[in-house]
Amino acid sequence: MKKIGKSTFFIVVAFIALFTFSSVIGLDYAFGDKTKTYIKGVDDIRLGIDIKGGVDATFEPADGYEASKSQLDAATQIIKTRLSNLGITDNEVYSDEKSNRIIVRFPWQAGEDSFDPKAAVKELGDMAQLTFRKGTETETDADGNVIPKGEIVLEGTDIDNADYIYRQMNQTSDPEWVVDLKLNSSGVSKFAAATSELAGTSTPISIWMDNYMISAPTVNNAITDGSAVITGNFTGESAKKLADQINGGALPFKMVTVSTNTISPTMGEGSLDAILLAAAIAFALIAVYMIFLYRLPGCVAVIALIGQVAGSIAAITGWFGFMHGSTLTIPGIAGIILAVGMGVDANIITGERIKEELRTGKSLDSAIRIAYKRAFSAILDGNLTNVFIAVILMGAFGVPTSFFSNILNKTIFRAFGATAEGFVYSFGFTLLAGVILNFIMGVYASRLMVTSLSKFKCFKNRKLYGGDVK
Repeated sequence: MKKIGKSTFFIVVAFIALFTFSSVIGLDYAFGDKTKTYIKGVDDIRLGIDIKGGVDATFEPADGYEASKSQLDAATQIIKTRLSNLGITDNEVYSDEKSNRIIVRFPWQAGEDSFDPKAAVKELGDMAQLTFRKGTETETDADGNVIPKGEIVLEGTDIDNADYIYRQMNQTSDPEWVVDLKLNSSGVSKFAAATSELAGTSTPISIWMDNYMISAPTVNNAITDGSAVITGNFTGESAKKLADQINGGALPFKMVTVSTNTISPTMGEGSLDAILLAAAIAFALIAVYMIFLYRLPGCVAVIALIGQVAGSIAAITGWFGFMHGSTLTIPGIAGIILAVGMGVDANIITGERIKEELRTGKSLDSAIRIAYKRAFSAILDGNLTNVFIAVILMGAFGVPTSFFSNILNKTIFRAFGATAEGFVYSFGFTLLAGVILNFIMGVYASRLMVTSLSKFKCFKNRKLYGGDVK
């Protein structure tokens, strides 16, 4: 690594300060009566049903259409996808085959004061539009929305059916989950022309649900028989999900809202204020403790913890462009607090290692360098286990979140009035974000700042690092 100079501390602090400001305050541009948000702040965070309440909406097929179970499942998946794309992770969506309806519960929009359920339901929009397009190019409209740009190959009405099957693609490969497509008469000729053009090229045919790309398979051969297979390392669940999404875009009916009702906060309206006050007091006490016990490294640890909290907020608001934001629930706040505790632990381990190295008579520079190197393995082990837990809770690696929901809904979560799926995902999301940020802020940034400060003559006193004067 390049030599760390005196200016490094100020660069890192300036970065953390700007990052914290943009994460908390956000960035808006007002022109006349229109406001465009470039970076969302804390005021733009959507609060969960347990904190703020929300909407209970019931949908059914329009014009008395009797949907089959598979069609209702597909429509349910479409609504789940749309909620996910909006960053609404605290939700309940399930179908009632007997009444031919779909019930959806989700929290209010951020900053919404006049609770109008009908207006809130409009956020979900109409039933999703399915399109197959050449390539994956996108463009941004005047409102900042990303929309697909490629030429449309197929639409939902061109798909007769999509199914997920477990099959062996060729004699040399193992069986795998794939999505099997059957096109109707209008889609056969369109797909044949498009696949003949793109076969053997690097241009894929992307599959879009509204403005969200759900898959982008490449074309190996021209497909002229109206049948196609989508491969992509699917699990049984992910293959079913994609098949439901495709079938949902080809539904022969429109969903209409039958009823809407408001949902009161399950944990009480004052719960957020109480939690935030407790968290602020706890953070202040931790800061005093770290500074008193570890002195200069303790001050650096407080700066790093501020950056870690700001990073957690940024993850929730969608500050990072490569990932969607998330709904903030009380379990999500618990995940942030737990991650901060792990950040404190990481700095304590490092601070104690610096003290130990100084006591053995090492120079200040050597003590800092060796301490961070030896402390890293202990920090890595502790945080890595939490990464695995957080990922599993979020339903990754093919483990459905509903697996935990079925178990936990019947046990402790019912007592708290929370839904297990929202509980598990929100907690896992903030915990995972916090752990990753702990490595960035609590390990890497802290080391840069402490090493940089040790270059200043006024900070060479070993007592500032918890060591004896030598």
